[in-house]
Amino acid sequence: MADPSLHRWTASDGVELAYYELGEGRPVILLHGLFSSAEMNWIKFGHAERIASEGFRVIMPDLRAHGESGKPHDPAAYPKGILARDLKELVAHLELAEFDLGGFSLGARTVIEAVGEGMKPRKAVLGGMGLQGLQGWERRKDFFLEAIDQFDTAARGNPHWLAIQFMKTMQVDRQAAALLLESFEDAFMEWLAAFTMPTLVVVGSEDHDNGSGEELAAAMPAATYAEVPGTHMSSVTRPEFGNEIARFLAST
Repeated sequence: MADPSLHRWTASDGVELAYYELGEGRPVILLHGLFSSAEMNWIKFGHAERIASEGFRVIMPDLRAHGESGKPHDPAAYPKGILARDLKELVAHLELAEFDLGGFSLGARTVIEAVGEGMKPRKAVLGGMGLQGLQGWERRKDFFLEAIDQFDTAARGNPHWLAIQFMKTMQVDRQAAALLLESFEDAFMEWLAAFTMPTLVVVGSEDHDNGSGEELAAAMPAATYAEVPGTHMSSVTRPEFGNEIARFLAST
C-alpha cells in the first residue's frame, strides 16, 4: 500500500489546516488526541493501513494547533467549539455525503460534539474516552494548562511529568496549545442521545484517564464496548486498537 498523502486546505477563518489520506473506498475520518497528530495516533502504529485494507479511504486531519496544521497565536482563532467547526468544514471541503467518523481521546470528544450538533456519520468510533471524561473536561483542561505552565520546571514524579515528556516529543507549540485548551468546555450530556448510529467505544484495559468506557457505551442508544490492552498512552499504540476499529467499520 502507498504511503499516506498529505493535503492542505484553508478553514473559513483563514487558518491553513492539514490532513492525511490513505486507501480507497468508503471514507472514514479519524481524529487524533491532545498534543498528538494524525501520524502519531493513526499512521505510525499501522492503524490507518489496517483500516484501509478493509476497503476504506482513511482521512486523518491534524487538528488546529497540532502536527502539520496551523498554530496561530491569536486568541480569536480559538472560539468555543472550534475543532468541531473545523471538522464540519473539512467534510464540506471534501464533499463527503456519507462517511464514518472516529476519534481518540480529544478526538473522541470532538466526535461527540460534532454528532451532538448534527453531524450524521454512518458509524462512529470513540477511543480512549469514558463518561466521566466528558463530564470533567474542564478539570482535564486545567490539568494540561498546568502542565504547560510547569513545562520547564516539573521533575520526575510530578503528576504532569508524562504529559510534559509527550509534549516535548511532539514539539508542541505551547502558546497555541494553551489557547486551544482554553476553548474547551464540558460536553453536553444530551449530545449522547444523537448517537443513533452504530457506535464503538474502545478503551485500554488500564486506561483510567477519562473514566469508564463501559458507562459511556451504556449511556448511548446504539453503542458497543471493546477493551484492548494498555493504558491511555499505550493502548493507541497496540495492534488490537486498530484491529477492533477495522472489524467494527467493516462489519455490516
